[in-house]
Amino acid sequence: MADNFARRLEATSRRTPDKRAVVWDGGALTFGELDRRAGAFAETLAAGGVKAGDRIALTIGNHWAFAVALLAGWKLGATVAPLDTLLKPDERADILADLEPSLLIDEAHVGGPRPGWPGLGDPTAPSEGSAALILYTSGSTGRPKGALLSHAALELAIESWAGPVMALTPADVVLATLPLAHSFGLNGALLAPLLVGATVALVERFAPDRVVEAISRHRVTVFPGVATMFRRLLDVPELAAADLGSVRIAVSGAAPCPWELAERWRSRTGIRIVRGYGMTELFRPISYQAANPHESPDAIGWPVPGVEIRIVEDGELWIKSPSAMNAYINAPDETREVLAEGWFRTGDLATVSADGLVTIVGRKRERILRGGYSVFPPEVEAVLLTHPAVAEAAVLGMPHPELGEDVAAFVTLRPDRAVTTDELIAHCRDRLAAFKYPRRLIVLDALPKSPTGKILKARLRPQL
Repeated sequence: MADNFARRLEATSRRTPDKRAVVWDGGALTFGELDRRAGAFAETLAAGGVKAGDRIALTIGNHWAFAVALLAGWKLGATVAPLDTLLKPDERADILADLEPSLLIDEAHVGGPRPGWPGLGDPTAPSEGSAALILYTSGSTGRPKGALLSHAALELAIESWAGPVMALTPADVVLATLPLAHSFGLNGALLAPLLVGATVALVERFAPDRVVEAISRHRVTVFPGVATMFRRLLDVPELAAADLGSVRIAVSGAAPCPWELAERWRSRTGIRIVRGYGMTELFRPISYQAANPHESPDAIGWPVPGVEIRIVEDGELWIKSPSAMNAYINAPDETREVLAEGWFRTGDLATVSADGLVTIVGRKRERILRGGYSVFPPEVEAVLLTHPAVAEAAVLGMPHPELGEDVAAFVTLRPDRAVTTDELIAHCRDRLAAFKYPRRLIVLDALPKSPTGKILKARLRPQL
């Protein structure tokens, strides 16, 4: 096993230097070109003072520059933290304060240094040694948490994606319309195809017409997506005339893909959706597999090779995976809450059938899954409470036919204060990423509480 995942990708480039690695509307890079550009940018970073063990942050969308910057960082032995380009400035600032990177890199920097090269001073963050990635997920306490992932964990995860989950070969063309800054897009749509010498077809941002056109233009064979993408495609007229004959499988992740959606998609397109279960901290430990046609409507799949599972007394699913994170950076207490002797406490309640199929039956910890994004209510509640008219706030998920869940909020107001629900929603929209702010907000005279003063969110749910 390589001590740096970049070595595996370099080996692929040497085997197939002239094969297309990344294609997009109007351009392409071969494996050789991708490796050379990454090497050149690594030299630029080194000249700017980046060294092994440093942290660098990327704020780049679905663009070839993302792959170049990521590989360049790894070539230097740096730890790379991709940041969602949808983050608001204050959200990004909170993450950067936690991360303390040496550099913040955007798309324009990959072409070469420019005035205002984004040095952030002398970082005080410690060297990560063998760390490959820091992937941020909103914290259950409202503060962002960075999951630290080693090269060994990454390599095993990508081998699992490329092997049993998707059964990729060099002949495949994998659509990359998922955000590359997120675990599913990064691993399933970029790194797994690059590892086996397949081609990545970039779509900068999901839109049904763009996806249909890209599948036809690039003869896409594998389509990783979230449930809301498949729903939206089923609802547009372009699908009826679309040429999807090249696609052998679709792959769902990030949020649950209901069986009825998978069945409707297959009925309309003839394409199977390979469903599974994963999270930032574990990648994809449970999944159906491309080569195994057996599926169960309610279950999420079997543990992938190398993964162990356990259902503890209260029904919570614990997972032991070689691809698990090492820790949350700067958050030892939160790390101890989820990691115990190699077992990750998922916070999901599950059952396991006699043949090993896992079914999720509920959640132990608060989390809203909105169109593949995780939204933690305390973060949204904290923003609502910054409004001078808000006295108390409670945020929870409400069912949504396309997204799975959406964000709803209940508030009480301070005496002698007045504000409209539209104003409160706008307050959140200005301060939170687009997938986080509440779409529905209800003002109450009082929130239901327990004798100890805890807000009883279960009593609020019937009002949605």
